Amino acid sequence: MFLICGEALYDLFVEEETPTGLRIDARIGGSPFNVAVGLARLGQPAALLTGVSTDALGDRLAAALEAEGVETRFLARMANPTTLAVVALGPDGEPRYTFYGERAADRSLTRAELPALPQAVSCLHFGSFSLVVDPTAGTLLELAERERGRRFISLDPNVRANVEPDLGRWRRGIERFARTADLVKLSEEDLGHLDPAADPDHLAGRWLEEGARFVVLTRGPAGAVLWTRSVRVAQPGLPVDVVDTVGAGDAFQAAFLCGLREGGHLGPANDARPVTERDAVRLLELACGAAARSCSRRGADFPRRAELAPAWDASGED
Repeated sequence: MFLICGEALYDLFVEEETPTGLRIDARIGGSPFNVAVGLARLGQPAALLTGVSTDALGDRLAAALEAEGVETRFLARMANPTTLAVVALGPDGEPRYTFYGERAADRSLTRAELPALPQAVSCLHFGSFSLVVDPTAGTLLELAERERGRRFISLDPNVRANVEPDLGRWRRGIERFARTADLVKLSEEDLGHLDPAADPDHLAGRWLEEGARFVVLTRGPAGAVLWTRSVRVAQPGLPVDVVDTVGAGDAFQAAFLCGLREGGHLGPANDARPVTERDAVRLLELACGAAARSCSRRGADFPRRAELAPAWDASGED
């Protein structure tokens, strides 16, 4: 089972102005929430660990998880409100977010709410602003450090500077989580926030030396690059008519994790099947395909297994 750790919220898209206000299209989201749903749609057992409000919006979040087949037993229900993110789309479909989440439930997870994990949990995934907002950030870091070496740990920084504008705090938080991680996936946008002058090859090499087994850099329409200790592979993106790019990185993350599991690469380092160059190409093809499909739809609407079946079936061929 994949246990995805982090925020759950609503993305609010402004549909149009009216004489008395705005018409809003509210879509369930939050990067970790999206990854959990993306995995479930690909047929993987997944659960979400986060704080969820007992308000009407929180009830809807929990119900949506259940409808998608995501386990909800690790949700910490509390009276704090639900985070809202207002999304403005640029001409290229790139989103700009304004967050309303002070003291919200997904920022309020405490150590007392950390569960004992069943053996079935083989992978923990951490990401986005849950890495830097306390008490949730400290709580999840404790969980990552506790489980390091016992379960596969995945990290996607997904930097949101309008939630926490102190980029130094982001750098410190990401480095702490990265020291626990088997997989670090970041975007060119993340890299621009953290260190615009950084050499991706050097950064990947450092994380691999510190214990990561996989480092991935997503490059938007240009595709993605994967590094392991023995392989470096670059994969171009797929052409797509972009509606928006909301959730594209989360679709990539879910498909990449699914590919690792189904390829036998997700177990303990001494037991997992090594990733060959051909394996690396397949992993990136699947993940880029899922991201492209997501970009063709409004909001974080992820592909199901059947939509990716031709590529997925081909990925298992020798």
